[in-house]
Amino acid sequence: MIAVSEQEGGCVVAVRAQPGAKRSGIAGEHNGALKVAVTAPPTDGRANDALAEALAAALGVKRGQVELLSGRTGRDKRFLVRGLARDELTRRLDGLLG
Repeated sequence: MIAVSEQEGGCVVAVRAQPGAKRSGIAGEHNGALKVAVTAPPTDGRANDALAEALAAALGVKRGQVELLSGRTGRDKRFLVRGLARDELTRRLDGLLG
């Protein structure tokens, strides 16, 4: 189960990054975090931008609704997702994991 917590302004999702992958997309779950693969390298914040874009696309929200809160230089990150209630976000995450 993906860790989702409510915070002022939206919900926080735990993400495990896989930069430099062969293809971008949702790669499953890793220790309670959504594993997201991106082709961008982990330099100059390019992977973080690509992760935010991939997460927004997968959840069906605009890129501006997804913001990196913590984990800029590590693989374990926390993203704030605005505009979705916790129940709806959890439902969409469950749908991604099939």
